[in-house]
Amino acid sequence: MEQVLQDLITALRRSGVRISLSESMDAVSAAKLIGYDDRTMLKDSLAATLAKSQPEKEIFKACFDLFFSLDDSLDTDNGGRIPSSGATDGEDSPLTRMVLAGDNAGVSMAMREAGEHVRIEGIRFFTQKSLYAQKIMKHMGLEGLDGDIRRLQEDKALSSQQKARALQQARAQLHEKVRDFVERQYTLFAHAATEEMMLKYLRDARLSHVEQQDFDRIHVLVRKMVKRLNDVHSRRKKRSKRGWLDFKRTLRDNLAYQGLLFEQRWKARKVDRPDILALCDVSRSVQTVARFMLLFLYSINEAVARTRSFIFCSNLVEASHTFEEHPVEEALVRLQRGQGLEIQFGRTDYGQAFRDFKERWLKLVTNKTTLLILGDARNNYNDPETGILRLLHERSKRVIWLNPEPPSFWGTGDSEMKRYLPYCSLVRECSTVNHLERAVDFLLKPR
Repeated sequence: MEQVLQDLITALRRSGVRISLSESMDAVSAAKLIGYDDRTMLKDSLAATLAKSQPEKEIFKACFDLFFSLDDSLDTDNGGRIPSSGATDGEDSPLTRMVLAGDNAGVSMAMREAGEHVRIEGIRFFTQKSLYAQKIMKHMGLEGLDGDIRRLQEDKALSSQQKARALQQARAQLHEKVRDFVERQYTLFAHAATEEMMLKYLRDARLSHVEQQDFDRIHVLVRKMVKRLNDVHSRRKKRSKRGWLDFKRTLRDNLAYQGLLFEQRWKARKVDRPDILALCDVSRSVQTVARFMLLFLYSINEAVARTRSFIFCSNLVEASHTFEEHPVEEALVRLQRGQGLEIQFGRTDYGQAFRDFKERWLKLVTNKTTLLILGDARNNYNDPETGILRLLHERSKRVIWLNPEPPSFWGTGDSEMKRYLPYCSLVRECSTVNHLERAVDFLLKPR
């Protein structure tokens, strides 16, 4: 039974539950103490040792029920049983004797043992289902069952023919049970792996090519990245672990010991929390990237002192109040539709956006401000107003421009990117979730 418990722990880990070695040992001890007779008590005991948060408890509940669902199939309902098919003789294989006797419990235990033998927990892809089903059937003794069917079919006796037909029917039902078993194991062991592969793909996929149906997955991915960035950038950095001694404080605090340095004082610095003004192009070509950039910025509430957001297409408007009045994800949808905002969705005009910002919000830009611009710099051949960007560069702490197009496209056609480059502290391509994470990570690092 310890192997069964270890398989359950493996399934939990692949479903996202973090389980340490010591917690696994605690689970084994709890199972030995409680026993396996009372399923509800066993479930509660394992949940107490393995699941630490409410989301993990929900995952545990689903995994436990699915993992032990095989036991639920061993009921007395004849609809799910392999029927007794007749008498056995000395030539019958073990599997044939089980199905002829209608021994569902024996068949199910043999199926589980075969699953352990072929290491069904290693299943990863849906294309492997048939392969694992064949391996399990073979280990259970399918060759012997097929041999018995052929032997009985060759015998012309009426009883042998009836027995052969009964075995063929039992074989089909057995195959169905094995397929159901493999399907449950696939759901248990491979679903998390498949989801992880999809998230890994979406990390590097161009956001402009991502379909609406994958937005929820990207939101999950962004939340994971945000948690990591918050953990890295929101905590106080202690110089003590790096050996930076505060010599003045050390001398001052040790005067009572006549200058002997009994107590050392170490330097610590506060986290540099930047003020961010984000100007996001929300035209069709950049809309998706802007959506997830704003999701990043407004989710990192622990590491950023203040974020004010502005969106533009044919003109520029402030959108900060939308995030204050609505949850982040709802606010993103409202911005995409322009609800409650006086934005004009016409031809993109960066020059007009810069003029609007200078006229109404220039006073917000100080030497502590990081100006973040997200856009492809395609200005439809309007006046780019590079002079205003130069003014913003001079007044701000830094100007960071994130462009969803690759550098080879900068300056081609109506792109004004090369004319804006001299007035930017940093310019980077930003077209994937990985690009966004690196950009925000750089944004939060002390200069």
